[in-house]
Amino acid sequence: MAGKAGKKVASLTEKEAAAELERLAQEIAAHDARYYREDAPSISDAEYDALRLRNDEIEKRFPDLVREDSPSKKVGAAPSEKFDKVTHRVPMLSLSNAFDDEDVTEFLARIRRFLNLKEEEELAVTAEPKIDGLSASLRYEKGKFVLGATRGDGREGENVTANLRTITDIPARIKAKDIPDVFEVRGEVYMSHADFAALNERQAKDGKPVFANPRNAAAGSLRQLDSGITKSRPLRFFAYAWGEVSGLPAETQMGVIEALERWGFAVNPLMRRCLTAEEMIGFYREVEGQRAELGYDIDGVVYKVDRLDLQNRLGFVSRSPRWAIAHKFPAEQATTVLEAIDIQVGRTGALTPVARLKPVTVGGVVVSNATLHNEDEVERKDVRVGDTVVVQRAGDVIPQIVRVIEDNRPKGAKPYKFPETCPECGSHAVREINPKTGKPDAVRRCTGGLICPAQAVERLKHFVSRNAFDIEGLGSKQVEQFYKDGLIKSPADIFTLEERDSGKESLTRLKNRDGWGETSVKNLFEAINERRRVDLDRFLFGLGIRHVGETTARLLARSYGSIEALMGAMEKATGPETEAYQDLLSIDGIGDVVAEAIVDFFQEEHNREAVRALLEAGVTPQPLEAQDTGSPVAGKTVVFTGSLELFTRSEAKAKAESLGAKVSGSVSAKTDILVAGPGAGSKLKKAQELDIQVLDEQGWLDFIGEG
Repeated sequence: MAGKAGKKVASLTEKEAAAELERLAQEIAAHDARYYREDAPSISDAEYDALRLRNDEIEKRFPDLVREDSPSKKVGAAPSEKFDKVTHRVPMLSLSNAFDDEDVTEFLARIRRFLNLKEEEELAVTAEPKIDGLSASLRYEKGKFVLGATRGDGREGENVTANLRTITDIPARIKAKDIPDVFEVRGEVYMSHADFAALNERQAKDGKPVFANPRNAAAGSLRQLDSGITKSRPLRFFAYAWGEVSGLPAETQMGVIEALERWGFAVNPLMRRCLTAEEMIGFYREVEGQRAELGYDIDGVVYKVDRLDLQNRLGFVSRSPRWAIAHKFPAEQATTVLEAIDIQVGRTGALTPVARLKPVTVGGVVVSNATLHNEDEVERKDVRVGDTVVVQRAGDVIPQIVRVIEDNRPKGAKPYKFPETCPECGSHAVREINPKTGKPDAVRRCTGGLICPAQAVERLKHFVSRNAFDIEGLGSKQVEQFYKDGLIKSPADIFTLEERDSGKESLTRLKNRDGWGETSVKNLFEAINERRRVDLDRFLFGLGIRHVGETTARLLARSYGSIEALMGAMEKATGPETEAYQDLLSIDGIGDVVAEAIVDFFQEEHNREAVRALLEAGVTPQPLEAQDTGSPVAGKTVVFTGSLELFTRSEAKAKAESLGAKVSGSVSAKTDILVAGPGAGSKLKKAQELDIQVLDEQGWLDFIGEG
């Protein structure tokens, strides 16, 4: 599949793939924040799914390029600061998607392969409509509702207990005898079509803004600081899953859902148990035909393996369970006129074209923008200003441009010429040429670097972001203003701001600026000073090294221990043949492209100077504490070889990684354990030569405490 970036995944070079994964990670993260935290999505479900699908396809072809900030490893977005945070003891994960019948058939086949199930063995699956609302988790202790939270980023959500108590579908107490002492009910908060229409009518009558669609109305209503407002809104709740539990009332998905219904929860009456892919697809077609009559929004069907013991064996991969999948409905379409193409410049200098559309209503939502991604996409679709275009969406907001209706093209419309200079700073904008293929990269980038305002500001925003230095009170707006006013031009300037501010004339000091006062300035300086001691991985992530996300930053922090050791090693890594360069490549999870980016960064004097300036400003990166999961294989490198008989290779790998081990495909001096099944050959011989611990399958199970 070509995805939305134009070039087919199968045709991408490694360098092109790395650049594409970087672009996708940034774009998807921004969309996640707008959808989950701001309740204001800016692309359609179909376009978002296409971005994620392209990311997954590239990662599958180039597994060594998977980033720490990869969308495949994340769910949702960080919770809003206006609510207390709730840590989900069992993460609230997302679902992978199926887009056609073949994907559904492959889902079942993949499960059978993973579990080594024969065709004649029954594999039951539940099927239910996928509600388009806001996910929520309800914690019950001894039958009493004690805590309610949104999904947030999947691991940490917002405490909206008071608001959830106002929803009549959510019982305050469960009196059933079989309710476990602890049971987290999970489901979807939504609003019916009729209630949505009535709410918007009241909003308009009162002179208040109307909501774009039921999902936004439900999300906005639930995330009110005043629970009285939530109570006045007609919210509903469907229960369909669970989180932390002290026990389960049944051994199947269907059985637990039936128990939830007995306990007083609303569950979807259309839920059905299927035994074949044909039955699943038949249910999908049936629900699709009823969609307009349901009275609430759905955007597909969810399939889940029915037996809970099989769910446990299947486990999870990255951001989603292996035992469930969402079969999405096709997008809706409309036509409109493309009035302009604007260019936005990102943190890494990437020039991204944005289509400005004549506003059009698609499925009840007015949309006016669409991201065109890159130069190749514009050229491939031959999108021109003035064109009539077909756009599509599947749920919320702005569309994907599907194609141009050339018969409607106005006379004189010229092909769009992508700018060769940066609109922000006037520097040359170039497409790097891959030396191996001689072909240009997909993304055109500004060469202005630190002199480009768009890049400088975005780099500073990244530096202070939540997963980097996380400086409270220094958000995007403050960074933009401080940069504009010349107060902060580089990361080190943040940590010298207080000293520089104290030496100014009283009228020009920060406390006398609009929006600031003595207390807010004092709090800002305290927050900055608190971050002078920062974990090394956060420090490295904040530097904005290309291809280095949170995961790679942690790998570097654990491998080198200090910024001085890392910088020293990278200065010695003058070429791939050097020992320092090979040591970097030997770190599990760092491939050629990532290694090259790290070395290139620290070989640049202005980057080393930026790091030294931070250290001189009093920033002291702290080494990470030793990892200890309590598992005997935590931190160890394990290799599986031979014909495994007690478990499949997929199961073995998933279990080892869940215990904190690293699974490698080759034996080296860094290997700690080799698990050898029947027929083990060269890997076993090499392990014996290197005096590496060798276990058979039963020995492995005994070693990890599952024998």
